[in-house]
Amino acid sequence: MQSDHYVDGFLLAVPGAQKERYLQVASKAARLFKEHGALGVVECWGDDVPDGKLTSMPMAVRLKPGETVVFSWITWPSRQVRDTGMKAFMEDPRCPKDMPFDGKRLIYGGLRVLLSA
Repeated sequence: MQSDHYVDGFLLAVPGAQKERYLQVASKAARLFKEHGALGVVECWGDDVPDGKLTSMPMAVRLKPGETVVFSWITWPSRQVRDTGMKAFMEDPRCPKDMPFDGKRLIYGGLRVLLSA
């Protein structure tokens, strides 16, 4: 079933030693995203993320020893709500600035929902 919902997806590498700090920052950010219109935020800590020979999540984020792949997404009611909400989030003085990961290796994108079952 097609949906008008919009999703921001993220793939990143977080040092294992920063897991609790990452969770604190992500929890704060999730509350703010929801204040600014998001329907929900999901954060997933890598558990079974195999290395690949040609492509893989660890290769995509240039995973270093001691780091874990994190996959997360934010669901919005629409692209319009996302654009407005993301702008408001970024301008919110409560927006976390000091992230416990290397932002240069963060992969992200906005996606239209094609199928939701």
